[in-house]
Amino acid sequence: MFRVLAVDDEAPALDELAHLLRRNPRIERVETATCGVSALNTLMRISAEGGRLDGVFLDLRMPGLDGLDFARLVGGFPDPPRLVFVTAYDDAAVQAFELAAVDYLLKPVRPERLAEAVRRLGGQRSVWEAGRDDLIPVELGGRIRFVDRQAVWYAEAQGDYVRLHTAEGSYLVRMSLAALARRWGGDGFLRIHRSTLVSARHVAELRFDGGRAWVQVGGELLSVSRRHTREVRERLVRRFRLQGRRD
Repeated sequence: MFRVLAVDDEAPALDELAHLLRRNPRIERVETATCGVSALNTLMRISAEGGRLDGVFLDLRMPGLDGLDFARLVGGFPDPPRLVFVTAYDDAAVQAFELAAVDYLLKPVRPERLAEAVRRLGGQRSVWEAGRDDLIPVELGGRIRFVDRQAVWYAEAQGDYVRLHTAEGSYLVRMSLAALARRWGGDGFLRIHRSTLVSARHVAELRFDGGRAWVQVGGELLSVSRRHTREVRERLVRRFRLQGRRD
């Protein structure tokens, strides 16, 4: 049985969330808070009383201490509760899961999705808690799924977002290409242009024509900038040679 805290600065939304949580047979007690500061005080009070919270279901955007800031603070506690974000916005899933959230629910919350999130409170650790750096959360139709980096052909910058291209389709995530390059650069991802990151394992061909270079990834032919041509050529040639030896 779980003891949880529901946090939202909008009273109707908080009442509805608390009502849905209390209907769940796995929830024993529901605390409520109307802002991040109040939630933090509630957490410290319960801890001082010798109790603990199993989970916090919190809104993302709140005045003062917002959901992400709350998550960062709670992450420093010795035995922090597990976090579930409940929000109307789908653009912070990456940050949420990097902060070890076990789920990310979009409003209006469906009872079956909330029940799934409650089950996750007692399940395995989140991919980020478990040290999984090979998965990126993406939002699809009100649900969060994870894209494995081995399935990604290439990534391209689109403003404040990155579009991940795979054999199954493309997915837009809110993060910078520079951040993705730092995260995946050691696993064979090459910067071929200031706006493009390519998986070397999916490069089928490297072409040169008139001093310009291109790489073929799936059915796409992607241009390599002059700045990156030398490094891309050296790394891909080395990879092709290693593959030839193994074959």
